[in-house]
Amino acid sequence: MKAFENYRMKVFWPLYAMAIPGIVFLIIFKYIPLGGAVIAFKDYSVFKGIIDSPWVGLKHFDTLLGHPDFVRVFTNTLMLGFLKLALVFPVPVMLALMINEVRKSALKKGIQTALYIPHFLSWVIVAGIVFDFFSLSGFFNIVLGWFGQEPLLAMQQSEYFRPIYVLTSIWRDAGWGTVVYIAAISAIDPQLYESAMMDGASKLKQMRHITFPLLLPTVLVLFLLEIGNFLDLGFDQVFNLITPMTYNVGDILDTYVFRTGIQQAQYSYATAVGIFQSIIGLLLVYTFNRISKKVSDGGLW
Repeated sequence: MKAFENYRMKVFWPLYAMAIPGIVFLIIFKYIPLGGAVIAFKDYSVFKGIIDSPWVGLKHFDTLLGHPDFVRVFTNTLMLGFLKLALVFPVPVMLALMINEVRKSALKKGIQTALYIPHFLSWVIVAGIVFDFFSLSGFFNIVLGWFGQEPLLAMQQSEYFRPIYVLTSIWRDAGWGTVVYIAAISAIDPQLYESAMMDGASKLKQMRHITFPLLLPTVLVLFLLEIGNFLDLGFDQVFNLITPMTYNVGDILDTYVFRTGIQQAQYSYATAVGIFQSIIGLLLVYTFNRISKKVSDGGLW
């Protein structure tokens, strides 16, 4: 066994070397910072440092759960997380299935490129485009004017924030999300499609009975990973789209932490909120992983 491992190291050493930067990144930016989570249980002071700051137990967690804004912020986070799972997550799957049916290579690559491009725009740029689109002189209000409607400042009205959040998420990231699914579809044995065609199965039936069932394990794994980030909705997106008039529906845990924890230098409180998010994410992943194993004999572990 040891000889086999040594042989594998000698043969595949370029692959192991390629993995080193990723491992170093995880250690430096993911694992080492975990030690700083202890300040959630301390009254941290930048002058005293982590070690000398006094212990306060669960004080910051009690403050979080008892804060008058907690229910509103937590509800907003759950609502946006649910919308992202229910409306945004399925879109890359459907796009991948449709792209797979495009037979002309040039057209297929063109569609993929057009869908990938928005992912490389930062949320600052995307938010700027959205604000211009919905401004008084933007295309949205121009179209309303064609139908005799009064101009509408959609970005300043709370009822439009969540639909805009969902649409911008789809526009920016849905195309990029198809990469894994298209790769999984390309690994499906072509003989299965040939057999189905000989039996007279249409393209729709091939997609329904071959492509999607074989793609489902990949979908479930990515779904479980997405659930792990259920409360981590992306600070950049919400922070750049939210306005003071939409705080009541758009203020989430990440933006709340930024205002109360970072801007007011309440680092222990901000860390407590982060741990709270992580615990909820862990419970959700564990629960849905158990459900996935019972339903489809699949899961993360």
